[in-house]
Amino acid sequence: MTNARFLWEISKKPVPYPAALARMQTLAREIRANEAAERVWLLEHPPLFTAGTSAKAEDLFNPHHYPTYDAGRGGQWTYHGPGQRIAYVMLDLHNAHDEVRARDVRSYVHGLEEWVIRTLATFGLKGECREGRVGVWVIDPITNQEEKIAAIGVRVSRWVSWHGVSINLNPRLSDFEGIVPCGIREFGVTSFEKLGLNVTMAQLDTALAESWQAVFGSTPSALTPLPDE
Repeated sequence: MTNARFLWEISKKPVPYPAALARMQTLAREIRANEAAERVWLLEHPPLFTAGTSAKAEDLFNPHHYPTYDAGRGGQWTYHGPGQRIAYVMLDLHNAHDEVRARDVRSYVHGLEEWVIRTLATFGLKGECREGRVGVWVIDPITNQEEKIAAIGVRVSRWVSWHGVSINLNPRLSDFEGIVPCGIREFGVTSFEKLGLNVTMAQLDTALAESWQAVFGSTPSALTPLPDE
C-alpha cells in the first residue's frame, strides 16, 4: 500500500557526510516505528568519497586528499560534491509502492532507476540501464561512448530504505578521477553540463518531483527547506 503523500525535503547548504548518515539512521529507525513519515531528502555534499561494502582499497587514488567515509550501503567507491544532486530516499518497503513490490530490493532499485530515467527524459536525455551495472547511463552524442550520469547505492535496514541516488548536474568531473567509480574502469562519467544542457538545480528538483508519482505512486509534499546544519 502506498501513502497518498510523503515528505519532500531539501537542504540548501552542503551537508557533511557524517551528519547525513546520522540523520538517515535516525529517520530509518523512526519510520520503522511509525514515528516519522517516508520521505525524499534532496541535498549536496562537499567534495568527498564514500566506500560501499564492496569497495577495494586499490580503487581509491584521491589526489586532492578529500575526506573518505564508509557509507554502509551496497556498491563500491562513489564521489559526491557540489553540482551533484543527491536524493536520499527513505521508504518503508514492508509495503508496495505502486510499481515497487513489497520486500523486494531488486524491484526497489529498478524503481529508482526508472525514476531517474523519467527525470532525464524531461530534458531530452535518454537514460538507460545496463545488465550487471547499477546506475543510469547515457550515450555521448559526440564520442558515441556510454557514460554514467547517475549512481545508485542503497541500504535497507529491516525493510526501511536509506541512501539513494546521485545525479551529475554540473560537478567537477575531474574529481571522479580520484577513484574507479563504482569499480568500473571501462566507462567514464558525464553530466548535464558536459552534454551541453544548461539546467539549474531547481529545474532538476522539479523534474524529480514530477517523475516520482508515476513510479512510486505517492504525491510529494511541498518542498520543505531544512534548517542549516
